[in-house]
Amino acid sequence: MLRKAALGLLTAFTIAASMTPLPSIARTLDEVLKSGTLKVGVNPTLPPLAKFDEKNEIVGFDVDFATEIAKMLGVKVEIVQVGSPDRIPFVASGKIDLVMGAMTRNPERAKVIDFTVPVHTEVFGVLTTEAKPYKSWKELDAPGVNLVQVRGTTPVKFIEDNLKQAKVTLLDNYPDAVRALAQGRGDAMIDVIDFVGEHMNRHKDVKWKVVETPVDVYYCSFGVAKNSTGLKDWLNVAIFEMHRRGKTDAMWEKWFGIKMINPTGFTPYF
Repeated sequence: MLRKAALGLLTAFTIAASMTPLPSIARTLDEVLKSGTLKVGVNPTLPPLAKFDEKNEIVGFDVDFATEIAKMLGVKVEIVQVGSPDRIPFVASGKIDLVMGAMTRNPERAKVIDFTVPVHTEVFGVLTTEAKPYKSWKELDAPGVNLVQVRGTTPVKFIEDNLKQAKVTLLDNYPDAVRALAQGRGDAMIDVIDFVGEHMNRHKDVKWKVVETPVDVYYCSFGVAKNSTGLKDWLNVAIFEMHRRGKTDAMWEKWFGIKMINPTGFTPYF
C-alpha cells in the first residue's frame, strides 16, 4: 500500500474489484508444496518495503520476509512484481499465492481476499523532537505550530481538514522535510513515520520523538485468496514464529533503520 493508501484510500480499480469478487482458483497448500515454489506479489514502488537495486532486482523488507517464509515452508520463493491496482486481482484470481506491499486489512478488501495475522504495522502519526511538548496530534491545531510536510502527499490534505489553525511549510521531498525539523525550521511532521527512519538516522545529534498518541495505526498482513484456508493457516503459524524469534524485528531494523514504532507483538491465538 502506498502512503496515500495508508490513509484508507483505494484506487478506483481496486474499489471496483472489491465490489465484484473474482472467482478464486488459488493453489492449495499441497499444490504449493508439490510445485516447490511460493509465488509472492511485491510492489517495488514502496521503499524500503521493496525497491529495485542497482542490478534491477527487487529487494527490501518484503522480499526478505517472503524468502524466509518460503524457506520455512521448504520451497523457493518467486517474487512477482505487482502494482497497487492489480495486486488484489492477482491474488484473488490465483496468479500469485499471496501478496505483500503494505496490505492493510480493511473490510472492503476483505470482501475479495483474506488476510493473515499482521506481518507489520505502520504508524500514521507525528514526528517531532524531544524539545517539543506535544503528546497528541490534536495539539498541533494551533496558530503557533509550523508543520513541515512533503508537497503533494496525503497528509497535507489531512492537515487541511483536521488542523486548520496550523501553519504548513511544503518541501519537495522527505530528506528536506526531515532536515528542516532537525534544524528547527519546523515543529513537527505528520506522515507514516516508519518510512522516514533512514532520513532520521542522518541526523545523529537530534533527539527525535514520535508523539505517543498517533493519528492511526495500520496493520499490514499477507493477502491470500478466499479458498486458501490451508495456506493461510500455515502462514499464521509461520508469521507467529517470525515474530516470536525476533526475525521480523531484525529485518525491519535492517531496512527501515529504526525499530518498528508500534510492534505487532505475537500471540498463539489467531
